Parts: sequence; C-alpha cells; structure tokens
Amino acid sequence: MVGSSEAGDEPWRGRYYRLEEVQKHNNSQSTWIILHHRIYDVTKFLDEHPGGEEVLREQAGGDATENFEDVGHSTDARTMSETFIVGELHPDDRGKLQKPTFMVQLGDPSNSSNYRGPDVSFLHVRVSALLRSNARRD
Repeated sequence: MVGSSEAGDEPWRGRYYRLEEVQKHNNSQSTWIILHHRIYDVTKFLDEHPGGEEVLREQAGGDATENFEDVGHSTDARTMSETFIVGELHPDDRGKLQKPTFMVQLGDPSNSSNYRGPDVSFLHVRVSALLRSNARRD
C-alpha cells in the first residue's frame, strides 16, 4: 500500500495499492478485484455472491470492471459493493490494465477455469455450415 488517509465516509480514499500487490490476492483466503480503479476485498463475500464463488475467483487479482458492467448489477449490488472497497489502484499502474484480448475473451485452453471451448466449437460449426450452404447456392 502506498499513502494513507482517513476521508470521512470513504476511509479507503488515498490508500493506493500497486498492481503487483493486488495480483497477489488471487485465492480463496484473500480475494481482491479491481473495479473502475478501486480495489475490493471480496473474500468474505465469496460464499454469498449470487453468481457463485467461481465468478469472483476467476477475476481475483485483476481488473473485473468489464465483466461487472456486462452483468448489469443492480443499484443495491453496487451500493453493497462499496462496503468492500479497501483502496484505489495506484495512478501509475492504471495504464497497465489491459483490455482483454480475443483469446482471453474466448478462453485459454491451457487454463480450464476460463476455457469456453464448447461455445467456440458451436460457433465454428454454425459458421462453417453457413459458409457451406452459401457456397452451394453459388
């Protein structure tokens, strides 16, 4: 952690964590995620998460902003999430957060926890069938 201050209702304000530190919190004993450059310690929430523990564990130690927003969390969920904030990502590390690559979005076959092979295979079969049917018409 770099810096520290007490800021009224937001005691986490001014508490900066380096990305390297956040990345260490990627297990069930200590599960941190990044949402909009804020650091959340969701360890105690793993068992209560409506989407299941695995959803949070897959994002542990990294930026979960895009996935969080894609799900469309309710106002109540967003309000509750504020209770888990422990700090902010250090400004110097914010540029290090990368947008997911195409392979990460589809899943990495070497990492079975995020591999979505059957979905990709289904898509491949559908596209191939469409291409074959279009080729026959020509």
